[in-house]
Amino acid sequence: MLLNVLYNERHTRKNGLSAPTLRYYEKEGILPFVERNEHDHRLYNDQNIEWVKFILALRATGMPLAGIKQYIESYKKGESTISERRNMMLQHKKKVEADMAQTYLHLERINYKLALCDTLEAGLNNKQIKI
Repeated sequence: MLLNVLYNERHTRKNGLSAPTLRYYEKEGILPFVERNEHDHRLYNDQNIEWVKFILALRATGMPLAGIKQYIESYKKGESTISERRNMMLQHKKKVEADMAQTYLHLERINYKLALCDTLEAGLNNKQIKI
């Protein structure tokens, strides 16, 4: 079933993309298979919404638009490119995991500083620290 999705604030909040961004992605071939009705309004079905979610996940994890476009071009070629697409996702997954590990290290440093501040603050407020 196709849904006529108008570009308004509610839709932007729902999918996380602005109307101009959706149009740009469609124009650049990043958002494939969007149909139009007799009034030339875009019609989004469940598959389109899943593509938007996938694109948002890739963008949020640092994949450049060129990489997303490459993946989609490969997808359009059909099942013969499954191995290629899997490889692209595997490489991106490794990058995301490395980024997450680095972010976790940064978080540990921040938590350490917070713990020091808490200890110092407690010492200033109460000369008898109970551990």
